[in-house]
Amino acid sequence: MLTIEDLHVNIGDKEVLKGINLQINDGETFILFGPNGSGKTSLLMSLMGFAGYEVTKGRILFKGRDITDAPMYERARLGIGMSFQRPPTIHGLRTRHLVRMCSRRGAVNPDLLAETVNMTEFLDRDINDGFSGGEIKRSELLQLMAQQPDLVLFDEPESGVDMENMQLVGRVARDVLDGNFDLSPDLSSDMSLKERKARTKTAGLIITHTGYILDYVNADRGQVLYQGHLCCEGRPRDILDHIRQHGYQECVRCMN
Repeated sequence: MLTIEDLHVNIGDKEVLKGINLQINDGETFILFGPNGSGKTSLLMSLMGFAGYEVTKGRILFKGRDITDAPMYERARLGIGMSFQRPPTIHGLRTRHLVRMCSRRGAVNPDLLAETVNMTEFLDRDINDGFSGGEIKRSELLQLMAQQPDLVLFDEPESGVDMENMQLVGRVARDVLDGNFDLSPDLSSDMSLKERKARTKTAGLIITHTGYILDYVNADRGQVLYQGHLCCEGRPRDILDHIRQHGYQECVRCMN
């Protein structure tokens, strides 16, 4: 699904990613840990094609296609979706309309999808206008459900979310990855979960600080991003337990 080869990225004159190599297979969920300023968000923004993140070396392959220099809209159309840590407010654009525009695979039913994330009352409000942290996360998930991406990038899904909303965000994030939700008016209610997953097979790359998302998402592999380098690959729960006990400083030994 995704292959990153020797990726070096600059923001201005500063190198923030220093030779990233990573592969995520079809339907696989990968967890990325790391302290603040280690380059985690920069990696997601580079994968999504945001301006200001200059690839100076290496390449990004998505479903076998080189997208290193592809514009952001093309990456989204190909099937990369992203949930931002701090998405913007968009005045003049209703949530309902954006949900419809997000769809890559035919018409979706915004009202049906909104029920899944308790967002029905927000559909006719401007995007994120006056939304709480939890409501913003739920709005992001609603857009991803409509898009049905093949690869979804989650930038700290726990950020700004209270415990009550975390349960909902975690459950829906898992459903997005598993394909376990009603997609569109033409999706039969008696379609099996296996058939849904076949239609919406989704890989995931998730950034987390707290690890709370692991209470809801079945992650396959994990690594630590430290000072622009990837290190310490292993089972996500094992990595999280080690970080909680020893912090990130021991990651330096993996890099040397």
